[in-house]
Amino acid sequence: MNCQKKYLPFSFLLLLLFLGNICIAQSNPPYGDNPATGKYFNSNGVKIYYEIYGEGKPLILLHGNGGSIKSRSDLIGEFAKKYKVIALDSRCHGKSGCPAQYLTYEQMADDVYGLLQSLSIDSAFIWGHSDGAIIGLLLAIHHPEKVKKFLASGANLRPDTTAVDPALFPLLDILGKQVQNDSIRSKQFRLLVDQPNIPVTDLEKIKSSVLIMAGDRDAIRNRHTLEIFEHIPNALLCILPGTTHFVYQDRKKWFMEIMYDFFDNPPALATTAEVMMKAFGH
Repeated sequence: MNCQKKYLPFSFLLLLLFLGNICIAQSNPPYGDNPATGKYFNSNGVKIYYEIYGEGKPLILLHGNGGSIKSRSDLIGEFAKKYKVIALDSRCHGKSGCPAQYLTYEQMADDVYGLLQSLSIDSAFIWGHSDGAIIGLLLAIHHPEKVKKFLASGANLRPDTTAVDPALFPLLDILGKQVQNDSIRSKQFRLLVDQPNIPVTDLEKIKSSVLIMAGDRDAIRNRHTLEIFEHIPNALLCILPGTTHFVYQDRKKWFMEIMYDFFDNPPALATTAEVMMKAFGH
């Protein structure tokens, strides 16, 4: 698979850290711009673009900040062998509309809910990465009936140094100046610096099966990933060694094996103490 890189200003690499790929592979079919399957639905006056591939249990793909369906071009075909893949461009991203108002993760979560409703999908598997993981958390909090299982990679609850690597914040200042004259990128940037603001107590409302994943060299601090995991009832935790914010690129085989196992099999939720007590007949 050929991939032509676009050389960008150094500070813009920070945005790429949250959105995914520095380069977007040319794909066949043309994921993210495919007239054969691409459609729009109306979400409170905003046109949201989506594409569907494959058959089976529905799997929703939620991309990161600044990304799009194209950001998953190297994975959609593989996922479509097992699932009915529903990939969408978040509002103010890709081919979806971008209203003049302030952009929020809550709006984006409502868009996903609206899409599931429009497709008459009772519940779905969801993989959300970075901003997509935040959107998925909000969907699981406010519309738990729609989330069968949810894999969240690179999620954060707040935009401060308790959650995000402090080394990134000086670059954010530079990035903010670069995008201030671009209305859409400015909206995307404001998401990074102003949001999310999810109370940990809201996580306790989640009823779905959730796998919290991150890299041990992630943009999100390990202690924050652990904080998220500890506040979701019966959640699973996966910190992949030797990986960055982009666990699905750094260790693609590991990522896919873990994802498939999580979606396709019931989790073993017994604690070590419970297993040992059972072994000793108690």
